[in-house]
Amino acid sequence: MLARVLTLLTAALLSFSDPAGDARGDGGYVLPTRPAVSEDALDLRSFQAAPQGAGMRFTVGLGRIENPWDAPGGFSAGVTDIFVGSSLGGQRTLDGLRLNTSGGGWDYHLRVTGFGSTLEQVPEGGGTPLPLPAPTVRVEGTSLVVDAAIPPGEYAYWVTSSVYSPLTADGVLRPGTTPGPTNLQAGRADAPVPVDVLLPSGEGSPYTQGTLAPVGQTRDHRTLVLVALGGLGLLLVVVATVILWRRGP
Repeated sequence: MLARVLTLLTAALLSFSDPAGDARGDGGYVLPTRPAVSEDALDLRSFQAAPQGAGMRFTVGLGRIENPWDAPGGFSAGVTDIFVGSSLGGQRTLDGLRLNTSGGGWDYHLRVTGFGSTLEQVPEGGGTPLPLPAPTVRVEGTSLVVDAAIPPGEYAYWVTSSVYSPLTADGVLRPGTTPGPTNLQAGRADAPVPVDVLLPSGEGSPYTQGTLAPVGQTRDHRTLVLVALGGLGLLLVVVATVILWRRGP
């Protein structure tokens, strides 16, 4: 019962928007033209997180949905990475994206593509992330709806959009300085991999600083809720004791 109360208190809908027309990294990334991928298909527009049954549902809004590689999932222009964390620690490097986190670390990593999606969790105490049951993904309009086996709760999120490529081991096309119709060109060889990131208002650019700030809950309120419930219980005991004392024998 207490666990259910904590879930209801800590799990709530979070919704964030992201500016349109910024899916070119630092502004100078040149997208591949073979196959042609539009900037809109890689452009993060919104992100929502909410409890769904025993897990979490994430809705990622894009500028449009495109399927240049004819993926069975109905989309294949980009790769969406969702890193989920709390104040309890976690990994500080965003897997293979040439970016680090600020404001905490991640505990879960979802990678969403039209050819299959994955979910990993960092084990308690750290170490190599372990695979969890794959999330389910469907297209609704210009959004990807992702249901994942992550316990309901409030979390911090780092969300990125990268170019998909079947020619790499993990399906992510990394930028380089060499021009070409199948390449993602950037101004430097070690440029961050995502072409767009969900960025809190007022934060510095991850493309110059190398770190991405989270959106959402960066503190774990479950401990605070437990303390508050404990304090309430103690207060009730004190009140009941005072009432009995005043009544006398």
